[in-house]
Amino acid sequence: MTKVELKDKAHDKTKAAAAKNVAKAPAKENKKPLEFKLHSGERAVKRAMFNYSVATNYYITKLQKKQEEKLQKMIEEKEIRMLRKEMVPKAQLMPFFDRPFLPQRSSRPLTMPKEPSFGNVNSTCWTCVFNNQYYLYHIQHVHA
Repeated sequence: MTKVELKDKAHDKTKAAAAKNVAKAPAKENKKPLEFKLHSGERAVKRAMFNYSVATNYYITKLQKKQEEKLQKMIEEKEIRMLRKEMVPKAQLMPFFDRPFLPQRSSRPLTMPKEPSFGNVNSTCWTCVFNNQYYLYHIQHVHA
């Protein structure tokens, strides 16, 4: 085989391969785009319905709470009224203004003042200050 024949053979192979590629990929036709539908309108309606149901539930629960509070308040007021009816008044009697008040002198003897003795008292020992009876005992046994 000569060079020319080999060249022709290679040229024929490339032509055959090119013919195959052309046959596999036909030219695309102009297609009309498919119609599509957005669901945003439906979603907006569903969201509005959901918001409405949430708002109504909130309003209903709020009304129920108000009614329960009102009922509770009425019950408490009834209980208070009942307790006030049952309660025994313990107020002081009114004084008699028709006869004058004459205070009487007490029969107890007058208090005699004594001079405080803050002599040699240890500042750390407060029992000595308050209890003079234990002072000597405390000095003899603790401070010795």
